[in-house]
Amino acid sequence: MSTNRSLKLTLKVWRQAGPGAPGHFETHELDGLSEHMSFLEMLDVLNEKLVLEGGDPVVFDHDCREGICGSCGVVINGRAHGPDAETATCQLHMRRFKSGETIFIEPWRSEGFPVVRDLMVDRSAFDRIISAGGYVSTNTGSAPDGNAVPIPREDAEQAFDAAACIGCGACVAACPNGAAMLFVSAKVGHLAHLPQGQAERESRVLAMVRAMDAEGFGNCTNHYECSAACPKGISVENIALLNRDYLRASLLERG
Repeated sequence: MSTNRSLKLTLKVWRQAGPGAPGHFETHELDGLSEHMSFLEMLDVLNEKLVLEGGDPVVFDHDCREGICGSCGVVINGRAHGPDAETATCQLHMRRFKSGETIFIEPWRSEGFPVVRDLMVDRSAFDRIISAGGYVSTNTGSAPDGNAVPIPREDAEQAFDAAACIGCGACVAACPNGAAMLFVSAKVGHLAHLPQGQAERESRVLAMVRAMDAEGFGNCTNHYECSAACPKGISVENIALLNRDYLRASLLERG
């Protein structure tokens, strides 16, 4: 027979009116929560309570709630996306917490992700990095058959693994330096493993790394917290590939 534990939790939620406003933790008590709720559903319950009490709901990012769009993301008890490895915030369930527990909920912390309000941050820096070179500009016409271009299995699998990145920004939030290297390396590595990406391989890596630096993200110093926090398990091997490609492209650029 299935059981449904009821949880009583104390929430310490970050509240911030805007990018330039001071922020603070706000304490809320919730009781009667189902262990089968997702973390975002728990925040919905909190917001319903706040609205009924005449308060302002907590602002947070969300969209598909299926772990594939990359929209959601908060720091839960000091960990990006919470306690479960390779799980986005929307796929985290309340059964991972104990009744009586205190949960701290914060936004991503990075110079490249300014706070919009409360738990919502501006991640448009990722869009600008993609726009700098994360594409293939060759006119390919209609989509070819998936098996028309022969690609070694290992390359195809590595490209697929890199393409799994959903751009949530957990790698940045988890990194002590606020680096975006895992994200950028996934976008570079995806195309670097495919024949369609070879024509612009050098210009792509130079443009995307320079765009990353211009956005104010920190440098990678091999803590590997990024990969540990990634809900899609993107490997740090992509960072090694990025470094090799960037070095080669820089030498070629200098002539």
